[in-house]
Amino acid sequence: MWILEIVVLGLVVGLVARWVVPGAAPGGLIADVIVGILGAVAGGWLYGFFGHAGVTGFNLASFVCALIGAIVLLWLLRALRGTPAV
Repeated sequence: MWILEIVVLGLVVGLVARWVVPGAAPGGLIADVIVGILGAVAGGWLYGFFGHAGVTGFNLASFVCALIGAIVLLWLLRALRGTPAV
C-alpha cells in the first residue's frame, strides 16, 4: 500500500513541481509526473537517511518532502537537458 501512496502523491507533486520550476518541460506533462513520483521516492529516502520521517502518507510533511525531491530532480533534468527558462 505504501507504493500506491507514493505514486498518487508523486502524481500530485509532479504537477505542482511543474508549475514551480521555470522552463519548458523537456518530456512534457508525463515526464514531469514521472519525475514527481521519483522525487517523492528520492525525497522520502533522503529524509529517512537523515533521521526524519520522510514520506509517510497523505499529509503536509510528506507533501513538502516529496515536493522538495521533485523540484530538485526536475531542476536537474531541465539543467542537464539545456531547457531555457521562460
